[in-house]
Amino acid sequence: MAAPDQPLFAVLFVLLAYLLGSISFAVVVSKLFDLDDPRSYGSGNPGATNVLRSGHKVAAVLTLAGDAFKGWLAVWLALQMAFAPTVVGFVAVAVFVGHVFPVFLSFKGGKGVATAFGVILALAPALGLATLLTWLIVAFFFRLSSLAAIAAALFAPFYYFILSGLLWPLNNAFLWALAVIALLLLQRHRANIGRIFKGTEPRIGAK
Repeated sequence: MAAPDQPLFAVLFVLLAYLLGSISFAVVVSKLFDLDDPRSYGSGNPGATNVLRSGHKVAAVLTLAGDAFKGWLAVWLALQMAFAPTVVGFVAVAVFVGHVFPVFLSFKGGKGVATAFGVILALAPALGLATLLTWLIVAFFFRLSSLAAIAAALFAPFYYFILSGLLWPLNNAFLWALAVIALLLLQRHRANIGRIFKGTEPRIGAK
């Protein structure tokens, strides 16, 4: 499918990607299962980890899947419509920004880990697997979900650059999009970073 050449269509698609990202599956799924609003308990973060604190594992899994899917869908559609790489890069950033600064939730969204993974998986499936493996390794050894997310996000653009030419062609637009997403995700985890240095960040499996 070839995308129309009009720049306005590309701008509208980027805007639609942002609106798609603004859909909070944590809030939607919680309403479907008649659970408390995830913004009203725990960390107050509308994400899968906080939904899990409700005790409803199915709701947490659906939240995780939904947040990842919207990131993947926006980028996949942009690629299928044969937009220029620069436009695809903007779409990738827009759907992620929509999740962390959603217009539907007064710009107070989640931290974006699942959505970032969906974006990465759409840009390069092998990169998505490498990023997921990084998360699993860090989580296994340090038992810190936030640290695993930060490491995976920061390594994603690094992997993309050093493995370009071997597993995928180097595309500068995709590289800067991955770098912007990594920096935004890092900023969203600034409180977690502070707790990590203080040794007070909750570990995976801790009660």
